[in-house]
Amino acid sequence: MDKILLEQIKSNFIEAYRIIVINKVRTFLTALGIIFGVAAVITMLAIGNGAEKEILSQLELVGVNNIVIEPIPDEEDENSSDEESDEEGGATEQKRFSKGLDLLDVSSISKIVPSVKRLSPEIIMDTYVINKGKQNGVKLIGITNAYFETSNISLGRGTKFSEAQSNNAMPVCIIGEKVEKKLFTGESALGKQIKVKDVWLKVIGIIEEKLISEKAQENLGIRDLNQDVYIPIKTFLVRYKDRKIIHDKQLDFSGGIIMVGNQNGPKKRIPRGNYHQIDRLTVQVNNSSELKGTAEVISRMLKRKHNDVLDFEISIPINLLKQQQKTKQIFNIVLSIIAGISLLIGGIGIMNIMLASVLERTKEIGIVRALGATRQDVIWQFLSESILISLGGGIIGVILGIIASFGLEKLTGIETILTISSILLSFFVATLVGLVFGVFPARSAANKRPIEAIRHE
Repeated sequence: MDKILLEQIKSNFIEAYRIIVINKVRTFLTALGIIFGVAAVITMLAIGNGAEKEILSQLELVGVNNIVIEPIPDEEDENSSDEESDEEGGATEQKRFSKGLDLLDVSSISKIVPSVKRLSPEIIMDTYVINKGKQNGVKLIGITNAYFETSNISLGRGTKFSEAQSNNAMPVCIIGEKVEKKLFTGESALGKQIKVKDVWLKVIGIIEEKLISEKAQENLGIRDLNQDVYIPIKTFLVRYKDRKIIHDKQLDFSGGIIMVGNQNGPKKRIPRGNYHQIDRLTVQVNNSSELKGTAEVISRMLKRKHNDVLDFEISIPINLLKQQQKTKQIFNIVLSIIAGISLLIGGIGIMNIMLASVLERTKEIGIVRALGATRQDVIWQFLSESILISLGGGIIGVILGIIASFGLEKLTGIETILTISSILLSFFVATLVGLVFGVFPARSAANKRPIEAIRHE
C-alpha cells in the first residue's frame, strides 16, 4: 500500500509540474504574492532576531537596574543677560551657587536611599599614555571597584584595586585590551609601568574585551571601554586633578552667588565651567520596580543639596532601551501585516488560477473520472498543483528574503540575523497557503459529474 501511495503522489506531482511548465508566465504571476509574502516573513524574522540580540547586548553594556546621573557644566555666555536689571534696584539677576556633583553626594545617597544596591562614581579625563616612546590618546577614568559590577565588566587577567591601593591613592591602573595591544605588542602588560600624562602607573589588571558598536556608543552615551585606563578615584583626585580645589582669583560668595568686580561697581557673573568633582554617577538599585521611585528621590535630594540648582540630569538606560525595543516591535508588526496581506493575496491568486484551471480542464476531468479515477484522485491532482506553485514561490521568496536581509543591513545599518528556523517556517507557511487555498478548487473539480464534464465545451 505504501508503494502504491508513493507512486500516486509521485505521478500527481509529475503531472502538476507538466501543467505548471506549460503555463509558466501565468504560474509566476500567480506565485508573486507568495514570493513577496515569504520574503517579508524572512526579513521580518531576521530584523526581529537582530533587534533582540542588540537589545540584550546593550542591556549587558549599561547594566541591569542602573540609574545614571551626569552633571551639567556651567557654560553660560558671560555676555548674555547678566546685565539685565530691574528698574528699582538695578540689581543683576544671578544664578544660585551650587557646589556641584561630588563624592559627598555619593555618600549621602548611600546613607539615605535604602533601595540603592551599589554606587559607582567616575571622573573622566582625556589624556595620553606613553610607553617605550609610543604615545596614544586615552581616557583616564577614576573609579571604585563597584564600577566593574555596575558596568558588567570582567577582568581577563590580573586583579582589581585592593583596599590599600584605593584608600592610599597608590599609582596603579587597570587597562583595556586595546591599550595593551597598542603599548605592549605581543607581550603582557601585567606588572609593567606606563606613563599616563606625567604620572607613572603600575598595570595590575586587564579587562576582558567587550564588543561595543558605534551605534550603542551613540544611543546609550557609553565609551569604548577597551581603550580606557582605570585608576582608583582617590588616585585621580590626589595625583591628577580635583575640581573641588579652587585656584581662581578671590570670589565674592555673598548671597550664594559667584560675583566678580569692584565692591561699588556693577557685578557680573562669570561661567564656572565644569565645577563638578565627578563626571558620572551610576546608581544600581535592588529591583527594576524601584528604578523610577529611586530616581525621583535622588533628584529631589540632590536639588536640595545643590541649593535648588538643577545642574545635573538623571536617566534610566533600561527605559531608553525599552523605548527602542517598542519602536522596533511596531516596525515588525507593520512588516508582519504586509507579509500577511501578501500571503493572503498570493493564496487568493492561487485559488483563482486553480478555479480557472478547473474550468479549462472540465472535459479532461470527466474523461479521467470515466476511466476510473476517484474523487480523491482528482482532489490530490489539483492540490499537488497548488502546493507546487506555493513551494516554488516559497523558494524564490526565501532567496529574495535572504538578499533583502543582507541588503537592509548594509544600507541602513539595522542588524539582521537569519536562522534555519525562519527559513523552515517560511516553507511551512508557503505550503500551508497552497494547501488551504487549493482545497476549494480541488473539491470543485472532484464534485463534477463525469458525464456532464465530458459534454462540457
